Amino acid sequence: MEILRVENLTKIYGKGDTAVTALDHVSFTVEKGEFIAVIGPSGSGKSTLLHILGGVDTPTSGKVYIDGTDVYDLDESSLAIFRRRQIGLVYQFYNLVPVLNVEENITLPLLLDGRKVDKKYLEEMLDTLGVSDRVEHLPNQLSGGQQQRVSIGRALINHPALVLADEPTGNLDSKNSEEIISLLKLYNQKYKQTLIIITHDEKIALQANRIISIQDGKIAKDEVIRQ
Repeated sequence: MEILRVENLTKIYGKGDTAVTALDHVSFTVEKGEFIAVIGPSGSGKSTLLHILGGVDTPTSGKVYIDGTDVYDLDESSLAIFRRRQIGLVYQFYNLVPVLNVEENITLPLLLDGRKVDKKYLEEMLDTLGVSDRVEHLPNQLSGGQQQRVSIGRALINHPALVLADEPTGNLDSKNSEEIISLLKLYNQKYKQTLIIITHDEKIALQANRIISIQDGKIAKDEVIRQ
């Protein structure tokens, strides 16, 4: 089942002589439950791609369909709701709300939506993430690895169509990096959670089912490495 379709996605920053093409007619599709790594040198356009897929940045032209919805055909308020419900974002620097505790940070997307928290799923998630004993802690009382686990929980709490992770281990040591990737893989395999990770780490990329290489704003290679 197709969960994501990208058609001729183009992003140009600036105008005239100073215009920079960050993405140049990028097209690909993603099936539900795939784990994809997006790699490429700095300035290749991979972060721009992730931000557009996540509804954080808008394309100059082209289309993004997530679970059949034409994302950039939505008005601003509808896009905000769609993004909150259907897209989970994991960043390098966690982006947790400093005045909210672990449980509040994880359930924030539901609370913003005025929806009830599934307590059973939340408890299972807290246990899986290894933060059951930290629910009342604020972000500044957590280690970097624990903060990233909380940000993963926040991204997954809505059972989104798509989880997008931008260098999720870039701020962590090797032990925590391995644990974070193992957690993301667990949700990919156990819940068939579709996952797209941007990474500079070849070891992480090689754990994906498929690797998309971006260079100069274009797809240089799109390779399935395991089914």
